[in-house]
Amino acid sequence: MSGTLYVVATPIGNLEDITFRAVRILGEVDRIACEDTRQTRKLLDRYGIATPLVSYHEHNEQARSEELLRDLLAGKSIALVSDAGTPLIADPGYRLVRKAREQGVPVTPVPGPAALLAALSASGLATDAFLFGGFVPAKKSQRRKVLEELKASRATLVFYEAPHRILETLDDIVEVLGDRPIVLARELTKVHEEFLEGPATEVRKILADRPVLKGEFTVLIGKSEALEVDDTPLEAAMEKLMQAGVPRMEAMKTLARRRGMSKHEVYKRLNERE
Repeated sequence: MSGTLYVVATPIGNLEDITFRAVRILGEVDRIACEDTRQTRKLLDRYGIATPLVSYHEHNEQARSEELLRDLLAGKSIALVSDAGTPLIADPGYRLVRKAREQGVPVTPVPGPAALLAALSASGLATDAFLFGGFVPAKKSQRRKVLEELKASRATLVFYEAPHRILETLDDIVEVLGDRPIVLARELTKVHEEFLEGPATEVRKILADRPVLKGEFTVLIGKSEALEVDDTPLEAAMEKLMQAGVPRMEAMKTLARRRGMSKHEVYKRLNERE
């Protein structure tokens, strides 16, 4: 009889954020497959768990999956964990889970923390529908392509981003999606936990003024107001705002925000019709 593969969620920062069940399972299995043995050992030492560790990361995932599968088929039970949060959520692991299921090995989730859900729950943005895009592509062209494809989405968008690219990503968000309301969550559950919220341009300015940016960011992008059906021609909407006393440049910003467009795109379309 085969063993069981447990997919175990671990804390994303505060080591107290682990379930009683997760602690029990980690102590009972034969092996724990983890991204960084040093990182996981800190958690195990906190709870007095001595289960042997084996590295399982993006660079050895293919070969290590075969090894772990042999152990499972031989009757051993294995817990799969990531450095932080729920395994397979923008982390390696799906190959092992898929192979296990194909071989009839039981796969059991042990749910717990996930940065995207923690950030979403405290963001104040709409949660009736959300779309998780994982890590934003590193290349500008690919990043913009992803944002363009999601422009008409009726969901709150959630991404992960590294500190050294966050300003570039915010620039692309404004250019492609318009100056939408966003929330940046950083250092979740840790001592320096932080939420920044507001129009994308304002949040970018706050970050740009900082000498150093640290910590992985969870980026949440609010729904476009444009998704509330508005068939008013762009010129008519612009004229209405200006008649109400809104300056031309501010009116273009408002239209861009409401329709999920960039200010440049609004300017271009208006000039094409003049």
